[in-house]
Amino acid sequence: MVVLNKIYTRTGDDGTTGLSTGERRPKYDLRVSAYGTVDETNAAIGLARLHTGADPALAELDAMLARIQNDLFDLGADLCTPDSGEELGWEPLRIVPQQVERLEREIDMLNSELTTLRSFVLPGGSPASAHLHLARTISRRAERLMVELAAQPGERVGEAALRFINRLSDFLFVASRWANGKGANEVLWVAGQNR
Repeated sequence: MVVLNKIYTRTGDDGTTGLSTGERRPKYDLRVSAYGTVDETNAAIGLARLHTGADPALAELDAMLARIQNDLFDLGADLCTPDSGEELGWEPLRIVPQQVERLEREIDMLNSELTTLRSFVLPGGSPASAHLHLARTISRRAERLMVELAAQPGERVGEAALRFINRLSDFLFVASRWANGKGANEVLWVAGQNR
């Protein structure tokens, strides 16, 4: 499916990039920004995994994050292949409802071990948690771009893809709490504390 034997092609020197359909778009195109921000989310999760992978107590979470990283490449491929309604000659890779459902099950599983929040959480605590919060905010930006893209005339974004990116930020929030000693070490916001 993917062959990368040459890293630079010079085809982007004119400020455009190629979609999987062969169509060229400006590098600032909303679709390119959306899947680029999905890629940025994936990189932030990779940083979090430097900490979850090194901690045996977080091994289960690390395995979840590994699956999510793979799914984010699926999402990037989905976004890189616009659905114009025309026959492509191949079956494009799309996010499917089962990927969303798995995220929901994992959110519920992690959340079942947490106490109910009575305040907003400040990003921080453990290194794993801080990086998961960063990934969460980047995934929210990816979601905003995907929603904006879907609202453009002639552009489509799959329903499952939109649901996946929405659930991902929820997962990353719950995971950040779970990585902070299952909520025991999280830092809570105190409204007006420094007035």
